[in-house]
Amino acid sequence: MSTPVTVKPTAGPALKGGPGPAQRLTSFMPLIALAVLLAALTIADPEFLTQRSLTAAARTAAPLIVLAAGATLVVLCGGIDLSIAALASVSTVLLALWLPDLGALATPAVILVAAAIGAVQGVAHVLLRIPSFIVTLGGLSIFSAVALVVSGAGTVRVVDDSTISWLDLYVGGYVPMSLAVALIVVALISVILKATPLHSWISATGYSESAARLAGTPVDLVKIGAFCVSGACAGLAAVMLVSRQFSGSPTMADNLLLPAVAAIVVGGTAITGGHGSVWRSLAGALVVTLLRVGLPIVGVPSAYEQILYGAIIVAAVALTLDRSKVLIIK
Repeated sequence: MSTPVTVKPTAGPALKGGPGPAQRLTSFMPLIALAVLLAALTIADPEFLTQRSLTAAARTAAPLIVLAAGATLVVLCGGIDLSIAALASVSTVLLALWLPDLGALATPAVILVAAAIGAVQGVAHVLLRIPSFIVTLGGLSIFSAVALVVSGAGTVRVVDDSTISWLDLYVGGYVPMSLAVALIVVALISVILKATPLHSWISATGYSESAARLAGTPVDLVKIGAFCVSGACAGLAAVMLVSRQFSGSPTMADNLLLPAVAAIVVGGTAITGGHGSVWRSLAGALVVTLLRVGLPIVGVPSAYEQILYGAIIVAAVALTLDRSKVLIIK
């Protein structure tokens, strides 16, 4: 009869948990970049750090923050929403057309319609199994065309903006109401994610969709919900733009697509999904806004703005890309 042999596990090196110094530094990069930009612009133009200049920058940042916050959820799920700017543009036209008849109801109506359109894109993505890139690229084209048709290819003036003029007010006499609303949106999304299983569901979907399905995560509903929130944020951003411009235009928000994507990736949200947060996108949006405001201050023509955004997106994606999830680069 053989004697049983007991095998003792070999003691190996202890595994260190938690992020390393490099990862901690990377997580603070958006805040570091924000501080450096603020200091550089103040040195270039001492009058930049005045209430008037900071208020103008804050009002410029508000729609971008809202757009980026909504689109961040789609990116966290491993997708992308390229239609947010076009959807915001057509929403400005709808708001300008509906304000005379609906009054105060026009604002929630536009936001609900934009949310429904976002949800439709999400349904097309999950049911037809079409990549989000293709779905939202098609949506971008459709929304741009609809905006042109509905507006008659022109600007729709707002005669009575009394129902949306509250966005032009100031909190405490200093903080623009539009910025306060943007911060509330970011905080609300963050709290809902943390207080519910949504945070773990979205992260699991972004890290590995197949593993998330095996774990019982309602992946399809999570994705549709992310697109729905992204659409609603596009609608809210449209309301902010109309309150500033006193009109709706089929191209009013088109120039915000690249800045919104840049804000997401500069904030440190991985373009492959699973890692990031809306707070990071907030910091990224502030960085992008300072760049937009600061280029003329340092004498850089605005024509170079798109070049800068493209370079920022490529560099930020290169730094945040999870290459373990992308074994083959096409």
